[in-house]
Amino acid sequence: MSKRQEAKYKIDRRLGVNLWGRAKSPLNKREYGPGQHGQRRKKPSDFGTQLMAKQKLKGYYGNIGEKQFRRLYQEAVRRKGDSGENLVQLLERRLDAVVYRMKFAPTPFSARQIINHGHIRVNGKRVNIASYMVKDGDVVEVREKAKSFALIMESIQSPERDIPDYLTVDTGNFKGTFVRSPGLADVPYPTQMEPNLVIEFYSR
Repeated sequence: MSKRQEAKYKIDRRLGVNLWGRAKSPLNKREYGPGQHGQRRKKPSDFGTQLMAKQKLKGYYGNIGEKQFRRLYQEAVRRKGDSGENLVQLLERRLDAVVYRMKFAPTPFSARQIINHGHIRVNGKRVNIASYMVKDGDVVEVREKAKSFALIMESIQSPERDIPDYLTVDTGNFKGTFVRSPGLADVPYPTQMEPNLVIEFYSR
């Protein structure tokens, strides 16, 4: 289980945004950070702005570890085209992100847990690595014995999120296809993400 599973909403309050757009976020009631100094706000420096952009993007995808996130940055810079767009595309190809986008899990944290426990197949083969990179045309599905799990059933039926158009999903059969790589504008982030600031942060 992710270390952030129980404390995930502290990330919302620390960053000052409803990161996943969920109705349960404590930020809906208290728009300031945790702790006795949480209500103090000062204008951030350029470094602080870049750091915040990194923490938002990293936190949104289940608080990915720093080493793993830096490797994604390095791959994004190595590829041709806009590095910020490349970073988002790499993040959206992670299996835990795809499972979350297909609504087989209510949060990126629970998506990671479902994968780690072996409940997801890719092209008919069980994959238990959350960072597995999904390719165009790959079919992702929930294993038969997990289709009755309340967590998965409730997530699929939830009206909180829509499935983006770079995926096709057959909710009745708990199966979906990764159609194409998305651009930043295609990704349904509940709050503004600034991947170019993340690139600037690491390239300092």
